[in-house]
Amino acid sequence: MNIRETLKDKKRIVIKIGSSSLTHKETGGLDYVKMEVLVREISNLRNQGKDVILVSSGAIAVGKRAIRLTDTTGHRPLAVKQACAAIGQAKLMMVYQKLFAEYNQTMAQILLTKNTILDNLNRYNAHNTFSELLKLGVIPVVNENDTIATYEIQVDDNDVLVGDNDTLSAIIAALVDADLLLLLSDIDGLYTDDPRKNPDAVFIEEVEELTEEYIRMGKASTGSNVGTGGMNTKITAAQIAINSGADMVIANSRDISIIHRIMDGKNFGTIFRAKKNEDFDLQDFVERLHQ
Repeated sequence: MNIRETLKDKKRIVIKIGSSSLTHKETGGLDYVKMEVLVREISNLRNQGKDVILVSSGAIAVGKRAIRLTDTTGHRPLAVKQACAAIGQAKLMMVYQKLFAEYNQTMAQILLTKNTILDNLNRYNAHNTFSELLKLGVIPVVNENDTIATYEIQVDDNDVLVGDNDTLSAIIAALVDADLLLLLSDIDGLYTDDPRKNPDAVFIEEVEELTEEYIRMGKASTGSNVGTGGMNTKITAAQIAINSGADMVIANSRDISIIHRIMDGKNFGTIFRAKKNEDFDLQDFVERLHQ
């Protein structure tokens, strides 16, 4: 069977969407049309009996917009980001809750930090929480806990948890034994080079094995000035996902309806084939990311 056809049978899916996919480029305000389509697509997957976890960026961007923060003179950059995250996270969850309620779905907020993964008890508890929520038919909506995890936020507008939410979503996929990770971004997938800089860059539809050559290709940036994860973090996410037994797809979030097209086996984005590695140590991998 074609690898794309197998996506129809996936039972537990982690979907990650970035800040640039949720906000208007011109104003930084939330794109409610895109959010509504995203929630509808996820709700439809739930109605098919699939478990879905959404990893959503956007808290800091929403917080900045809420207080109309344009001048940070006199402020500590890190503290400003933490404050904006606290403001924006509440607003972002309020929007998600209202939208999911329209489709008769219950959502739950989960905020994670690096220590959640590195600490054995925290990781065990997180696994149990996710498992119970999914058993109850709830849709967990996850973000990094920017308000307290200072080591996870860079000061240069690249807000990062163990790489950023690309990596976080892969860690969650490994934690809950997901069989598919879908990264929605502002690029069509993996190219041999950055297509924004090199018109001769070739699009790669499928990665059967993640070789060093592919890892080197991931050095290019997405070019987004809102999101945080370049292609490099997506390749890191792929390393986690495929070694944990999950296929991974990188696709463009220009049209959020691409979710059901991908799940129907249509040829969109770059698909990375799972190659479960029984010797893969998630905790050790995450720890090495920060050395």
